[in-house]
Amino acid sequence: MRSKFRHVALFGKYHTTTQGGALESSRRALDDVAQFLNRQGCDVVLDKDTAAHTGLNRYPVLEMTEIGTQCDLGLVIGGDGTMLGIGRQMARYGLPLMGINQGRLGFITDIPLLSYQDVLLPMLQGHYQTEDRSLLQAQVVRDQRCVFSALAMNDVVVNRGGTSGMAELRIEVDGHFVSNQRADGLIIASPTGSTAYSLSVGGPLMHPSIGGWVMAPIAPHTLSNRPIVLPESSEISIEIVAGRYVSANFDMQSLADLILGDRIMVQRSEHKVRFLHPAGWNYFDTLRKKMHWNEGA
Repeated sequence: MRSKFRHVALFGKYHTTTQGGALESSRRALDDVAQFLNRQGCDVVLDKDTAAHTGLNRYPVLEMTEIGTQCDLGLVIGGDGTMLGIGRQMARYGLPLMGINQGRLGFITDIPLLSYQDVLLPMLQGHYQTEDRSLLQAQVVRDQRCVFSALAMNDVVVNRGGTSGMAELRIEVDGHFVSNQRADGLIIASPTGSTAYSLSVGGPLMHPSIGGWVMAPIAPHTLSNRPIVLPESSEISIEIVAGRYVSANFDMQSLADLILGDRIMVQRSEHKVRFLHPAGWNYFDTLRKKMHWNEGA
């Protein structure tokens, strides 16, 4: 039975610091998966950056915009960080994504590399589960104009610099004053990002089907400042009231030169990322495995 996906884009794990064995391992994995897809009747392309960094030149190469408009499936081979970057770029096109885990955690890249053929084959034939995940749309507003805009799949983080002293942040939700918080920073996390930085500061785990955001302070001065879950329809404003070298991070994108009076505006993006999971996939199975629950029981 041939694949229901005709035109498949491959995205690989690479970094400018990747060298030697790690880069060769990524290249071999990409080539192996590409050949497997060809055998299933798929036309395989690589995105431009993956081809350039891995040196694979036997497959057609497309720009990201071309992939979004011409392909009907994106297959990410790497870790969750790789998937985050691709997810942000492909969300506006509605391109469904599958993830083969070549990283460590694999919360959103859930096909094991060592057994990918057994898992991927029925998925290519149409046996999979579909899941849409929300994105955060963030802007930095200075003097009533936007000076920076970014999408985030995990979280938006405002934090102080490496010097001593806390940042003071004025927080509003839907135009209503919430509090002035003195802390090392503040995290606005999606359900996807609830297993990332937010979790390390005491934020709750959120099922990805929940329409909400976590707002979690980082080392707050007042211990009664606790994480809170907000509706995803909320618009959150974070104003820099005091603090030196305050920065904002949007997943892997950073803006380090915030000044007093800057406001970081966060709301739900109009786009969502579409994941395809193996049939029978369950979020709690993922949590149990990745969080090492029940070990030794």
